[in-house]
Amino acid sequence: MKGEAGLEEARLRQQAIGVKLRHMFDEVVNEPVPDEFLDILKRADAKAADGAA
Repeated sequence: MKGEAGLEEARLRQQAIGVKLRHMFDEVVNEPVPDEFLDILKRADAKAADGAA
């Protein structure tokens, strides 16, 4: 019986970790992209377009 209780506890811990990780991921995904990074992406796109022409 003790083994079953240990497995259930481990499952509950894994679920709690999963919930926390999903929450952290959602926070990161919803952060705004910094303007400096957007400028870098625009310059890279412009270079790629010039190279493809």
